[in-house]
Amino acid sequence: MVVASTSLAAESGERIESVPDFAPGSGLWWPEARHCVSPNRDARPAGILPELIVVHSISLPPGKFGGPFIEQLFCNTLDPSAHPYFAEIADLRVSAHALIDRRGRATQFVPFDERAWHAGASSWKGRERCNDFSIGIELEGCDDRPFAAVQYRVLARMIRWLAGHYPALDRKEALAGHSDVAPGRKTDPGPYFDWCRLETCLREEPLS
Repeated sequence: MVVASTSLAAESGERIESVPDFAPGSGLWWPEARHCVSPNRDARPAGILPELIVVHSISLPPGKFGGPFIEQLFCNTLDPSAHPYFAEIADLRVSAHALIDRRGRATQFVPFDERAWHAGASSWKGRERCNDFSIGIELEGCDDRPFAAVQYRVLARMIRWLAGHYPALDRKEALAGHSDVAPGRKTDPGPYFDWCRLETCLREEPLS
C-alpha cells in the first residue's frame, strides 16, 4: 500500500459508501488472525470471486514499525495530530483484508468474500478495478528494508488457506505486488520483498 509515499483512495472516480459494522462471525475470516472490523469495505460485484492476491507493504509513521497506527488508519480513527504525516492521510478511507506485522501477527479487517479498498486505480492482465476480484494483504514494512522471515511464513500459510477456499488463487499467476497492478503510481512491496522466498514457503505449506 505504501501510504508513506502517495495518497490512496478507493477506486478512482467511484463513489463508495462504507457499510455498517458487523460481528466477525459473518463472512470469511482466517481463524489464525485477530479480527478488527474496518468500515471501509463493501460488496464485491455479483458473481465475482477472488482471483488475485495483491501484496502490499505499509509503515506508519513512514519507516517506523509497531504501534496502533495502521489499524487506526484502516478503522478511520487515526489522530492527525499524533504525527505530522498523519495530517496528510487521516481522511483517507482505505483498508486491506489483512495485515501481517513484523512479528508475524495477523490482523484481519475485511472478510475475504467482501471488497476491501486497497488497490485504488489499478489493472491486472487487462482487467481494471482490481479491488473487485482481489484480496489485499499488507505486510508491515517499507521499500528500503528486508521483511522478517516470519512474515513470509505467515503470508504463505494465509495464501494456502485462501486457495483452499478459492481455487483460482492456487497458482503462481494469482500473486502480484501493488506495484504490478498500479505501475508508476505505487512501489510496494518494494525491492526487498523476496518473491522467491515466498514461493519456497508456499511449496512447504500444505493446501488447507
